[in-house]
Amino acid sequence: MIALLTASFVGMVFTIQVAREFVALGAVNIVGGVLALSLARELSPVLTAVIVAGRVCSAFAAEIGTMRVTEQIDALYMLKTDPVDYLVIPRVIACCSMLPILTVICLVTGLAGGLLISTTMYNISSTVFLDSVRNFLQVWDVCSGLVKGLVFGATIAIIGTSWGLTTTGGAKGVGQSTTTAVVTALLSIFIIDFFLSWIMFQGMGSSVNG
Repeated sequence: MIALLTASFVGMVFTIQVAREFVALGAVNIVGGVLALSLARELSPVLTAVIVAGRVCSAFAAEIGTMRVTEQIDALYMLKTDPVDYLVIPRVIACCSMLPILTVICLVTGLAGGLLISTTMYNISSTVFLDSVRNFLQVWDVCSGLVKGLVFGATIAIIGTSWGLTTTGGAKGVGQSTTTAVVTALLSIFIIDFFLSWIMFQGMGSSVNG
């Protein structure tokens, strides 16, 4: 729900910032396409990952960190259960599965918010907006967002569980691990996003020609 609200308002704000300039330039027919490309390639996967990192990464670090300081992890070793198999891998799979889905939902929600602002504030018809989206947005743009979501999901889960498993120092240590996990995850998301974008979108674009 938080991700959807964020995506919708980001789509609205982006449209307000961009549409007024394009209207002044007489280029209202590309407002929807520019918004679609921005959301699909960058805004949807990154914003979704940031929200999930704040909510899920902190929960993973706190939960597993509490298990560590209360010796529940040691109990798993005594039961000959690998904590990585039992605690880490299911969380990694869950995040890798849900982040791409959330990314697509946020893309649709952001476009809906942009469409609402375009039609109500700038009198851009929904047909022009949606045609622009279809002309600009390509399958690879959506796939690139899904790939980013998958990588971000794995990053969030691995960082959160890793800091949880290495927690020491009682309740104070749990708090420190939780804070550090979120900060590390956010920083990692932005760094990884740069390299993924660099790999995926090198050279001249072809969306305008399409």
